[in-house]
Amino acid sequence: MSINSNYTLFNEIKRLNGPIYNVCSEAPPHIVSDGLWGGYENGRRPMKSFLILFELQLVIIFALTQICSFLLKPLRLPQFLPEMIAGLILGVSFELKPLDTYMGKIFPYGTHDVISTISSLGMVIFVFINSVQMDFSLITRTGKRAWIISIIGLSVPLCVGFIPLLTLPGIVQAIQKLHGGNGVMVAMLSHSLSQFSTISSLLSELQIQNSELGRLTLSSALVCDILTTVISTNFVALMTSPDLTTLLRNIFLLYILFVLIPLVCRPIMFWIIKHTPEGRPVKDSYIYVIISMVFVLGILSVKINQEFVLGVFVLGLSVPEGPPLGSALVKKLQFFSTTFFLPIFVTTCVLKADFSMDFSSSMMVYTGLAVLVTHLVKMAALFITVLCCKIPVIDALCISLILNTKGVMEVGIYNSAFDDQVINRKIFGVMMISIMIIATIVHWSVKLLYDPSRKYAGYQKRNMMRLKRNSELRILVTLQKQNHISAATDFLDLCCPTQEKPITVDVLHVIELVGRALPLFIHHRLQRQALGSTSSKSYSDDVILAFDIYEHDNQNAVSTNTYTAISPPNLMYEDVCNLALDKDAAIIILPFHIRWSRDGGVESDDKKVLRALNRRVLEIAPCSVGILVTRANSMPKPTLTTSITLEYSTTRLAIIYLGGNDDDEEVLCLAKRMMNNPRINLVVYCLVSRKNIAEVEELMVIGDEMLEELKHAENVRYQEVFTENGSQTASFLREIVNEHDFFIVGRRHETQYPQTDGLAEWSEFPELGAIGDFLASPDLNSNASVLVVQQQLSRANDLKRWIL
Repeated sequence: MSINSNYTLFNEIKRLNGPIYNVCSEAPPHIVSDGLWGGYENGRRPMKSFLILFELQLVIIFALTQICSFLLKPLRLPQFLPEMIAGLILGVSFELKPLDTYMGKIFPYGTHDVISTISSLGMVIFVFINSVQMDFSLITRTGKRAWIISIIGLSVPLCVGFIPLLTLPGIVQAIQKLHGGNGVMVAMLSHSLSQFSTISSLLSELQIQNSELGRLTLSSALVCDILTTVISTNFVALMTSPDLTTLLRNIFLLYILFVLIPLVCRPIMFWIIKHTPEGRPVKDSYIYVIISMVFVLGILSVKINQEFVLGVFVLGLSVPEGPPLGSALVKKLQFFSTTFFLPIFVTTCVLKADFSMDFSSSMMVYTGLAVLVTHLVKMAALFITVLCCKIPVIDALCISLILNTKGVMEVGIYNSAFDDQVINRKIFGVMMISIMIIATIVHWSVKLLYDPSRKYAGYQKRNMMRLKRNSELRILVTLQKQNHISAATDFLDLCCPTQEKPITVDVLHVIELVGRALPLFIHHRLQRQALGSTSSKSYSDDVILAFDIYEHDNQNAVSTNTYTAISPPNLMYEDVCNLALDKDAAIIILPFHIRWSRDGGVESDDKKVLRALNRRVLEIAPCSVGILVTRANSMPKPTLTTSITLEYSTTRLAIIYLGGNDDDEEVLCLAKRMMNNPRINLVVYCLVSRKNIAEVEELMVIGDEMLEELKHAENVRYQEVFTENGSQTASFLREIVNEHDFFIVGRRHETQYPQTDGLAEWSEFPELGAIGDFLASPDLNSNASVLVVQQQLSRANDLKRWIL
């Protein structure tokens, strides 16, 4: 078959023996075109110029991937799958007669190498980013379960697959002769591995990397990835060295690479962090130096017959994960790798494959069987191993599925094998199809089987009402910023902790995960016991110190435990709900995403993280929830008298009660705790509508114990207020808003309450409820803080659905 030079980037092309061509091109090559008219005179036509053709190819690939992504979005496929389907469509277009001429002009002979080389930068940066996000120290800190799962998941399929091939060399030679390569061995080896980057991407898409299952799976994948890298690099050095001298040289330089990069580059990274002022970004010059090191170490890896990405991977592991350096590198490179270059790389890789498959061919049968058997063996081995680790059946099945998934990293591995002529185009096509099928099955199966919120479903009540009189109150306080500390301690003071009515406070400091792949959850009391009193600087030193002091000031009345959770913003609720469930908390206190100053101005507004966290916790919390709306300096502080003693001002606390609602009953439980505080002036406003006055009188006859106790308490003022609609309620709240320092109100007051009729229509923040939103409005010009309480939601219907 001859190729017309007019449909290539070359001046002349001549076929030699086999698939080898002798081409003639100008030096330097045509990079930029001279336009439609001038190009025809001197040969610099647009379709004969590398840059113009490259830009046209990028536009076509980008448009096709976006169209595929849009059309396939309802199927909820893995994110990289539309990119592979775009390459499949382009590859099939070459075989269709009406389109082959146009495709030959757009993707002429000689351009595949250009676009593949340029887009390979995306793969290199992708590997670097993922290695930066790895916490290599987790290898020494991870539990036995992760090591057992990873080692068995790696060794069992390799042994089952390769022992017959090694014991029967005749069969191996016959298979290689039929395949024209090492397709079966490549299939068995590659499908036995678990790539950390692939699994991390899948868990991120499914939003479960913060769950217990996600943490265990990531730890196992990290161990497997490191073991695979060490074994494969030694194997490559052994197989690619022609003599003993070269072998010893390559092995020596390989271990120099493994040792020298961490010993030299990591101290440099810490020097950069040390010379970066706190709260300031890392200088761009440092970032550019590190990026230059990426490509230098990649070239050095090639010089010792290793893959280009080896040096990149080791350098990424040497970068301290998280802020400021790790997060800065991820932010700088994320767009160029994941968004721009990587999709082009995936599409062009699939474009190389031959999908004209003959299912009667023995090559198809052997390769398909190798892939199928390897995955079945690996799934069975992982499933049994995970079950032996005392993990539930559904979770064990999900872990075995996730550790079998394939993705972008496998596309790059098979592309390298194809470029090195280890496998041919047909086997390469089989591998691409296997990646698409396996990734789809795993993605759908895990999404169907695993719901991380199901652990919160149950019939056990966890709220203030279930607590017995004078029993211990467990509160989970969630913080993100430093100004949340004082607001939290002010609320704890209102709860009146005493030796007779103690409070246990679990404090969770949530931090956004940036520049890391593995979420962290730190129990600081256990950390200090393990490291001693002279531990290294923590992420939450100010939080730990503040609550240690608070516990010391309230000895035998308050017990505090401080935790830090570093996780993605969309998964922070998992840490909050998990801790509340584990600690059997009665109520979770969350900071509101807006903080106002005394003059009514907004001091901070964090809708992206805090508001999303609050709304998600309200939906699935295993206990009651309170959202604390804080005004700057709203709570009275102690004053210094002439006798050098502290006198506390009285806190004017108001309870807004509508009656007959679970949230209002939770509010009354809090009020019962607070009325014992001598520094609190408590007023209970019972808002009553004349339309349902008969129901209120009936309630009084029956006798609501909590309300009656508050009504007749000496230090509590009870007041009934008649309001017929939301407008009258709003007018009354405007009258009393400046008479109080703190309000507590229930969240859920549905439309059947005449007292709130119309208020919800003007509500800006539904998570605060109608009355809570009105009290938190800056239009009131008030300095009073507000606590909006929601009692634990009933999840019996959810539990029934999950069981069915």
